Amino acid sequence: MIDTTPPVSTLPYPPLHADKKFVALSDWDGTITNRDSNDYMTDNLGFGPEKRRAGNLAILAGKETFRDAFKVMLDSVVANGHSWEECKEVLKKNIILDVGFRNFYDFCKSKDIPVVIISSGMAPLIRAVLSKLIGDDEAEKIEIIANDVEVREDGSWEIKYRHPSSGFGHDKSQAILPYRALPNPPTTFFFGDGVSGNIFDYSSRVRTVLTLSLPFLDMSAARHADLLFVKQKPGADNDLSAFCRREGIPHVQFEDFNRALDLVKRVVDGNITVKEALEVGTA
Repeated sequence: MIDTTPPVSTLPYPPLHADKKFVALSDWDGTITNRDSNDYMTDNLGFGPEKRRAGNLAILAGKETFRDAFKVMLDSVVANGHSWEECKEVLKKNIILDVGFRNFYDFCKSKDIPVVIISSGMAPLIRAVLSKLIGDDEAEKIEIIANDVEVREDGSWEIKYRHPSSGFGHDKSQAILPYRALPNPPTTFFFGDGVSGNIFDYSSRVRTVLTLSLPFLDMSAARHADLLFVKQKPGADNDLSAFCRREGIPHVQFEDFNRALDLVKRVVDGNITVKEALEVGTA
């Protein structure tokens, strides 16, 4: 019998922005940033890209859960003697923002549109990189719904999952579905690139495991966001877009946030509807 009970969160959620007309939600790694920070740590500080890819294949084959395999990847960084503070500094030096994200963020702030990051990574690490890139004050204002970290006195560390009972560590749909349940829900924009630790769909409160070309898709957002933006990366696999086409999920492809911003502006200003925006196809 399929368990339809949402996983219990060990971490609090921020209050819903029930009084807002629009809410912008986005994946972090590879969407707002130029590369996946956890992959970068594993490849350069941990056991390397070959073992990481092997772990990904094990997840795809159903031999490992994302939660367990991801922890093994991160634990390899700690096992190599890299402290939490060192990891933060390495990522602050090597991870950069999408070229248009700051413009997008400034626009949202000017229009009183909350920006919420929903990630399978660790919130303190995301906040540290954001502080380096956009400043401490602005970084503190952006809400981050992600996993946490436990840092020990000796500097070693371990991921603390938001949903430890879930095979994915963090079920992203639990940050999006409450907006759909509001009496007057805001229009939700979601930005994703397809690499995420969640392939559970809670549509109609039934958990369904989907067969996907890759195991890490932002499919909860694909199912539940009003206006879905899927990032296209030249020379990379664009699996979320392929998934959406296969499942008949309307979406807009974008290369960077500057291109997405123009379409978002038109929706926010009332020049086009969400339906018309989705018909554009590519920003």
